[in-house]
Amino acid sequence: MFSSFRVLREQWIRAKYEREEFVATQSAGSREGFLWKRGRDSRQFQKRRFILSAGEGIMKYYTKECKSPKAVISIETLNAMFQTEKMKHAHGLQITFNTDGQIRNLFVYHESGKEIVDWFNAIRAARYHYLRTTFPDVPEAELIPRITREYTKEGYMEKTGPKQKEAFKMRWFSLDSQERILIYFKNPLDAFEQGRVYIGSAAEGYEVRDGFPQGVQVKKRKPGITVVTPTREFVFMCDNDSDQREWIDALNGVLAQPLTG
Repeated sequence: MFSSFRVLREQWIRAKYEREEFVATQSAGSREGFLWKRGRDSRQFQKRRFILSAGEGIMKYYTKECKSPKAVISIETLNAMFQTEKMKHAHGLQITFNTDGQIRNLFVYHESGKEIVDWFNAIRAARYHYLRTTFPDVPEAELIPRITREYTKEGYMEKTGPKQKEAFKMRWFSLDSQERILIYFKNPLDAFEQGRVYIGSAAEGYEVRDGFPQGVQVKKRKPGITVVTPTREFVFMCDNDSDQREWIDALNGVLAQPLTG
């Protein structure tokens, strides 16, 4: 349905190679304009003015003219990814950043596919400028994967609480392999996370198991996943065997990654 994701990627490739718009300079990481942004506590999209400045190391947006910015976002934790299917919009972009130890989501779009791709390129250029100036001795090949990233896997699972006696509740999960965290939300387009599970290494006592821990009462005949951490077990229920296998493979992929300092 949303094959426009392919169109957006084609626009991005054209911008990068044909128009040579992706240039890792401070000016390339600066942009100003209007985007439609989803409200934090509502489903309505409102037109907001965004300003990105690689030189200042920030991105900010305004709800009203001649007022102070609604938010000032450090480029240090800024990330962006196309989300046409999740947002159900052909030119949807999810912008994430950290605030008070939580993931904050901004869901934005523009009527023009080229415009949203230009914003994506500008964010990448600003991120590259930040990484290059902050870590001047790190090889280019190590910096490039950290410019922006997509989630390894997203989708619904049900989860129970720490006592493993609470009712299972449906939640939306996003696996960020680079940060080694499984984040969950009440709904896919929520502004703030409900919680997270850090996934360390097997040597530290982390493990992903097929099925439920002994004693967990399950009314539905659905497959389970148990993520073992040094402090507790996180128990999830998948819709079917295929989904369970995909989640287990993705989580084990994070476990297998070497820890970085």
